[in-house]
Amino acid sequence: MKMATATQAKIKRIASNGKAPNGKAPAKQPVVTRRVARPSTPQPMRWTSEQYHRMTELGWFEDRRVELIGGEIIEMAAMNGPHFTGVWVTQKALLKVFKKGYLVPAQLPLRLPDGSEPLPDIMVIEGNDHDFEDALPTTALLVVEISDSSVTIDRDRKASLYAAAGIPEYWINNLPARQLEVQRQPIEQTEQPFGAAYAEKFVLTEKDTVTPLAAPGAKIAVKSLLPRKK
Repeated sequence: MKMATATQAKIKRIASNGKAPNGKAPAKQPVVTRRVARPSTPQPMRWTSEQYHRMTELGWFEDRRVELIGGEIIEMAAMNGPHFTGVWVTQKALLKVFKKGYLVPAQLPLRLPDGSEPLPDIMVIEGNDHDFEDALPTTALLVVEISDSSVTIDRDRKASLYAAAGIPEYWINNLPARQLEVQRQPIEQTEQPFGAAYAEKFVLTEKDTVTPLAAPGAKIAVKSLLPRKK
């Protein structure tokens, strides 16, 4: 017990003055550093859905239209009058077709794989009013983007994103061209941004009608989806 007490006393002296009993400083222990692997070239920072939601809660995107696409936060152009009208009339037209058992929300989030949470201008999903209180929808029967200045991204990244998620039908309501671009049958296509595309594509003019895959008995006039001509 005395030996133990003497040893404890030595330890206390070292701790108090930093020196061993012989008056010499104890040997320094090597500092262990943690190496962090860093990319050789600059890389965009990828965000998770959880981080994106937290930033939203903190007010980072107040008064700004942003979407999470493939882990990147993309700021969208401000909405103009034709875009507003296109969203409104398209939603009204689809609500006439998809009634009980369907929801037709405008610019609400859709949680998809690959760190994506777009806000489609319009989507048709199966469900009822309170089905998504605990979790966002993860698929849709139909997605519609109203395009004026965003035609390029809607045809490229958005089309590949929705195809990769298995969305069976995707419409681009092309306001400047006054036409509806219909895309169907998602397939794997590795060269596309998200590794998928649509096999069937066709364009309808305002003189045509369109029948959604999920409503084979319906006919919607393309003209009813467009703002009036000036």
